[in-house]
Amino acid sequence: MAQRFPPTAKAPSADAALLTSRDNKLLKKFRAALRGTGPESGEPIAIEGPKLVLEGVRSGLEVEALLLSESSEESLQEILHAAAETENGIPRTRIFRTTEKLFAGVAGTEMPQGVAALLQPREWTLDDVLRGRATKEGSYLGASPLIAVMAGIQDPGNVGTLVRSAEAFGATGAIATRGTADPWSPKAVRASAGSALRLPLLRGLNIPVVLAQLKVARVKIIATTARGERVENAWPDLREPCAILIGSEGTGLPGEILKAADAVLAIPMSEDVESLNAGVAAAVALYEAARQRRVTDGTVPNN
Repeated sequence: MAQRFPPTAKAPSADAALLTSRDNKLLKKFRAALRGTGPESGEPIAIEGPKLVLEGVRSGLEVEALLLSESSEESLQEILHAAAETENGIPRTRIFRTTEKLFAGVAGTEMPQGVAALLQPREWTLDDVLRGRATKEGSYLGASPLIAVMAGIQDPGNVGTLVRSAEAFGATGAIATRGTADPWSPKAVRASAGSALRLPLLRGLNIPVVLAQLKVARVKIIATTARGERVENAWPDLREPCAILIGSEGTGLPGEILKAADAVLAIPMSEDVESLNAGVAAAVALYEAARQRRVTDGTVPNN
């Protein structure tokens, strides 16, 4: 059931449809998406919270539907202002309201903030992952490829943290292999603080396919390993085109990746600590890659 607000010049959202039935098809779609594990091919990315919705709008993603509770007028004004500066904007026909109670019934968080959106994802390619996101002017920064590859990381929080770190330290893109939590799942997108909406991402690829594509693209494969495993050099040269592969929280990287690796990376740390959480380990490794790439005298520290 949907009814219309009476028109008013003071409220830009006054003509938004008010959804008053929990059986409404759009509310059901929001509920499934916000509580799901990530979109299937062709489905939208579901995000929740005014800050994250703003990040999605500013990143230029097309808004399929914007859902607001009755008390979110202030958030809407900021979102519409941001959308007005993008190519897609947000058509009024895609803005919907519902009651506080019904919004809480579709939200995926314990403390709903009254704003959620369904966004059309970008169709990224391997070329995008290799060269990075285009600037607003349509050009590329020309950075050497630096790719974060997630192999079997099952915690969406770790996946989101990793993607956020990848963007923070200048990675050109990220790849989530099959068996990894979806970086576009609601929990992962929240943990990424919006980075998953901007950074070029490939999802659900088989490991052999990823390894073959990286080899063809002449990207060096860097396998991360637990501190206790012996390696000749804790920090390999990360200034060349490279992909840093991070394994699951429990078992690490599969043997096929370790065999295919051009180098192995082990993070120096206290002997009292067995290993680092996957998201933290990736952040340290990506920081080291960024640090090495800032070196101008041609030397690369070994520890």
